Parts: sequence; C-alpha cells; structure tokens
Amino acid sequence: MNFNGNCKILKIYISEDSKYEGQNLYHALVLRLREIGMAGVTVTRGIEGFGQGKRLHATRILDLSLSLPIIIEVVDIPERIEKALPIVEQMVNEGLVMVTDVQVVKYGKEQL
Repeated sequence: MNFNGNCKILKIYISEDSKYEGQNLYHALVLRLREIGMAGVTVTRGIEGFGQGKRLHATRILDLSLSLPIIIEVVDIPERIEKALPIVEQMVNEGLVMVTDVQVVKYGKEQL
C-alpha cells in the first residue's frame, strides 16, 4: 500500500474490560477494522493510567487488574479513517476517540 505521506491516525482509548457483543471490545474493533480494509491496527495495553473518573488503573504484582487502559491505533489515508469513524462511534460507548493528522515517513520496506 502506498501512502503519500499525509495520513491520519485514529486513536481509541478504552478500558481492557470493555465488551462488545460478548467479546473484548478491542478485539471486536480489530476484526471489524480489518474487515473494512484498514492498513493496520495496533493494540497496546497500558501499565498505568486514569481517565475521566480519575480512578487509577495500574498493574502490580499483587493487583492483576483487568481494567487497564487499552489504546487502539490505526494509521491510514484520510478517506479510510473517515470510513472507520461511524463504525468506531457505534461500537465504543465509553472511552476517548480522536483523529489527528500524521506525516508517514516510512511504511513497510519502501521509503515514501
């Protein structure tokens, strides 16, 4: 896939225990975004954080929380990010969804 350098990044912040139709929301989002042809999706598990409610979520040896922050990142051309937004808005009930412009320097093996 050739990017022209001007892309967008879609970042979705949710809780690890968020569900969608009985499965983990982050997994459901990955599957759905793959179905619609996104260039790629990365899911990162946070080790510590807090959100709107200011409740601290952290991973500790004695406290294996299942409610850690999850970040889903998608970088693609603006048209595909715009195509994904209604799907994300429908699936994500709580969390933070944002889109920003990015300059892709390299994707895969070829320089842009």
